[in-house]
Amino acid sequence: MDAAISPTRTRTKVTAIAGDGIGPEVMKATQQILAAAGARLEWEDALAGAEAFRKGISSGAPQETLDSIARNGVVLKGPLETPVGHGEKSANVTLRKIFEMYGNIRPVRELPGIRTPFTGRGIDFVVVRENVEDLYAGVEYMQSAGVAQSLKLITEPGCERIVRLAAALARAEGRKKVTISTKANIMKLSEGMLKRVGEQVLKEYPDLQHEHMIVDNCAHQMVIRPEQFDITVMTNMNGDILSDLAAGLVGGLGVAPSANVGDRVAMFEAVHGSAPQIAGKGLANPTALLLSAVMLLRHIGDFATASKVENALYVTLEEGKDLTGDIAAPGTGVPTGAFVARVIANLGRDSAKVPQREYRRIELKQWPAATWHREPASRELVGVDVFLESSESPAALGRMLSDMVAGTAFTLEMISSRGAQVWPELGGNTFLVDHLRARFLFQAPRQDDATAEITELLTRIGSRHRWMHVEKLQRFGGADAYSKA
Repeated sequence: MDAAISPTRTRTKVTAIAGDGIGPEVMKATQQILAAAGARLEWEDALAGAEAFRKGISSGAPQETLDSIARNGVVLKGPLETPVGHGEKSANVTLRKIFEMYGNIRPVRELPGIRTPFTGRGIDFVVVRENVEDLYAGVEYMQSAGVAQSLKLITEPGCERIVRLAAALARAEGRKKVTISTKANIMKLSEGMLKRVGEQVLKEYPDLQHEHMIVDNCAHQMVIRPEQFDITVMTNMNGDILSDLAAGLVGGLGVAPSANVGDRVAMFEAVHGSAPQIAGKGLANPTALLLSAVMLLRHIGDFATASKVENALYVTLEEGKDLTGDIAAPGTGVPTGAFVARVIANLGRDSAKVPQREYRRIELKQWPAATWHREPASRELVGVDVFLESSESPAALGRMLSDMVAGTAFTLEMISSRGAQVWPELGGNTFLVDHLRARFLFQAPRQDDATAEITELLTRIGSRHRWMHVEKLQRFGGADAYSKA
C-alpha cells in the first residue's frame, strides 16, 4: 500500500480560508464530510478577502495567512469577494501571484442528477489555464484622460510551464489529447507564443495527440460538440472566460471545482461567488468546494479517500434525495446540513452511473529558483514607437514630427490610432482619439541601445507634445520582434 494512503500515515496540515458570504458554511460542510470519510487532514484557519480589506490590508491577505500558506503548501479556500471596477486588487489573484501558482485546473464533468441541455452527452474534459501572466498581471495606465492601457505580458517559460502541466495532467488521468487554444491569428506575438512553444513542447509527448484551435472557435465547439475535448490549455484571460463557459455545460459554477498549482503551493477553491443574499441561512451548496477538496486529496496522494468522497457525492446526486435548493427538484430543497448528512450516509457506496477514472500523481517539472533569460543569436535595434497625446490632425502631426527629426538618425515611418495607420493616409474613416503611436525608424539598424539618440528624440517631441511611453523596435535572430501597423 502507498505510504501516502496508509492507515498509519501522518496528518497533512492544510491552510483553510473559509472566505466571504457562504464561504464559512461550505467550508464547515466540506470539513464534516472529509472527517467522516477518514481524511487525515489537520486544518489551520486563516483569513483573506473582505474582512482583510476592511482592516486596511490592501492585498486582501494578512501576513499571517501568507505565512500559513508558505508553511503548509496546501490550501482549501472558499469564495472571496472581489472589488469590481474600483478599489483593491483581487485577493484571489494576489494569492496566485505571490505563491506563483501558475496553473489553474478546472475539471468539466457531467454530474449525475443535475439536468442541463447537455445531459447525456458524457462531457468529461479539463480546462488548464495559465494563471499568473497575461492581462492578469494587472499592469495598467491611463494614457490620456480618456484612454486606458493594459499590458498583456506572455513569457516563454510561462507558456512552457502551462503546457507541460497540461501534458502531465493528461498522463495522470489517462487522457489522450491536448488542445492548445489561442487568439494567435490576431495577437501573433503574445498569443502566438503559447501556440509556438506549446506545439514544440508537445512533440516530447508522442503518446498524446495535440491540436491548435482559435479560441473563439473553441468557445463555439464547446457548445456544439463538447465531447471532442480532453484537455484544453489557454492563456489566462481566455482560460478564465472559457472555463466558466465550460462549467455552464455541466451545471454552473455552483458545482465547479478548481485547483491552482505551482512548484511549492497548491490551492483548491470553489470558483463560485460568495452569494451574500443567502449567507447565514443554511441554504448553501458545498458541492464545488467538496469536489475541490477531492482534488486536494489526490494532490497529497490520498486517492482512496478522494474516490470515497467523490462516489458518495455522486450517489447522493443520482438518488436526488436531500439536495440543496439550487439543484433539487422544485419545492424539495433541504438545508445544507441535511445535504451533508446524506452525503455522509452514502460514504462507502460507489456510483453506478459515473465511469470510474484511474488517477495518478501529476508529475511536474521543477523549475529552478533563478531568473529565466534567453539570449538571442543576434539583436538589432530598428527604431522606436513613441506614444503621444495630440489633438492635431494626422496630416499636421505627420508634418510636425517629420520636421522635428530632420537631420537626426530617425525618419518618421507612420502614425497610427488604436492600431490603424492614419499617416500617411490610406483612405477610410478611422475614428481619431488623442492617443497616437508614431513609428520612427533608424536609417540603419543599430547594435547598441542608442540611448542618446532616443533621449534626443523624446526631448524634441516633448517640446511640442505630451508623450506617455516608448517601445523599442527590435530584431532577434534576424526576425522582426514587433507588430506591423
